[in-house]
Amino acid sequence: MIQLLLVDDQGIIREGLRSLLETKTDLQIVGEAENGQMAVELAHSLKPDVVLMDVRMPIMDGVAATRLLTEQAPDIKVLVLTTFDDDEYVTQAIRCGAKGYLLKDTPSTELADAIRAVHKGYTQFGPGLIEKTLGGTPSSVEPPPEFAQLTPREQEVLQLIAKGCSNREIAEQLYISERTVKNHVNSVLRRLNLRDRTQVAILASKWSL
Repeated sequence: MIQLLLVDDQGIIREGLRSLLETKTDLQIVGEAENGQMAVELAHSLKPDVVLMDVRMPIMDGVAATRLLTEQAPDIKVLVLTTFDDDEYVTQAIRCGAKGYLLKDTPSTELADAIRAVHKGYTQFGPGLIEKTLGGTPSSVEPPPEFAQLTPREQEVLQLIAKGCSNREIAEQLYISERTVKNHVNSVLRRLNLRDRTQVAILASKWSL
């Protein structure tokens, strides 16, 4: 069971999210907060697995709350869910530790899938949002020399990560096991000296792979 904390300053939005997500048997709403400060306090006491975080809120906004949660409770994953796709919001949220950024018009099934993916450690972006972390349309930049050190299979895995595929989806497309995919991902991170899949996806998009 994935435990969720809903954070939004509008009660009607929280009510709608609760109604949508409570129909999923593997998701459980453990609390609600109407601003970032309350979200941080509740997260410490309730210890949810995933926080659905709005951006614009009174007292403390979602970006500041995400930064505090990332620093103080790194095991809690933050998935930003907002109506704003402004470049600055997207970039700041990801830099502050958010594991995903979706818009509120995301279909309920896709939202539930994104929550599950973030809970497993994957990064999730809504359509077109990863480009905003690059400051616009991805530019065709030559990959670094380290890219040539990747095996052909690792390059395939990297390209699929850039498309937002999960390990399971990569395994299905390449006809290999998820364990093998995980090994390839770890090798890519090590060879390219990257921290996580977010950096892989951003750089791969920048390289126009």
